[in-house]
Amino acid sequence: MTLEAHDVSWRLGGAVILDGITVEVESGATLGLLGPNGSGKSSLLRLLAGLRRPSSGSVLLDGAEIAGIGRRSLARRIALVEQETSTELDLTVAEVVALGRTPHRGAWAPASAADVEAVDDALARTDATALARRRWHTLSGGERQRVQIARALAQQPSELLLDEPTNHLDVAHQFALMELVRRLPVTAVVALHDLNLAASFCDALVVLRQGEVVAAGSPAEVLTEDLVRSVYGMDCEISRPDGRPHIRFVGTSSVPSG
Repeated sequence: MTLEAHDVSWRLGGAVILDGITVEVESGATLGLLGPNGSGKSSLLRLLAGLRRPSSGSVLLDGAEIAGIGRRSLARRIALVEQETSTELDLTVAEVVALGRTPHRGAWAPASAADVEAVDDALARTDATALARRRWHTLSGGERQRVQIARALAQQPSELLLDEPTNHLDVAHQFALMELVRRLPVTAVVALHDLNLAASFCDALVVLRQGEVVAAGSPAEVLTEDLVRSVYGMDCEISRPDGRPHIRFVGTSSVPSG
């Protein structure tokens, strides 16, 4: 295990956002986080990234408490792409992606050949090379999403955390992105709404509801008609033509609370 959360809870004011979460991510695997809006997926990703400290429990990176790891060292290991990332600076796409090299450079050091190569490679991997000279504020939502993922790849992390990375992407880029994540030599945790994408590309799944884990295991173990009905309030039919679940929604059962 490289990244783990043990009995983690997080409270905001008087509200319990996460309650007793335990997640262990196999080295090199892609773990999908599922659950309806408000279930705690984004909050858990921020805890795993070290951006927040749990109210109780522990988050470990290679067996060490993440809270004790320096920010620069942590940034060399973990990259987080959140749902919405904005910048007010008038930067080109290449400059935005180059921000991912910050943990690897001195404060005023010029870009090295390795930095340039990492940026170029990240742009190519995300099909964003043609955007390199564009200004950030001229990009569409889908283009911005790809550029933010390129920034994270330029960081060359060993742990990659993605919060709804397929938002704003067309179908072709959704599949290309998930294929890329699966091929990368990283440990990945990906929050997703699309259950079929999760079933197709994730090695393991954790399902959250109201800040608690309600199911964990392989896609075949986790994604059942009963689970989809109880968590999402949707009736579905599940087939397994290639061994992995394929979900066809057939109607609304009831809207789950929370």
